[in-house]
Amino acid sequence: MAITKAVKPKTTESFISGAPDAKPAGVRKGTKQQITLTIAPDLLAKVDEMAERMGQSRAALINLAIYRVVEGGV
Repeated sequence: MAITKAVKPKTTESFISGAPDAKPAGVRKGTKQQITLTIAPDLLAKVDEMAERMGQSRAALINLAIYRVVEGGV
């Protein structure tokens, strides 16, 4: 006969909140949330070229593009 350890039952909420994907990814920086983005090298080169032409950072251009899509639709 095996000796087993008593396991304290978890509530549904504590079980779900303990999942690795339950917490937002990235780091908070002021009012913004840092994320990781994977992008094709050719597209990234175009983003960098456009950002330079506009005098913006890569992050600013990506934020602007996302904002325009979310607010105006595709």
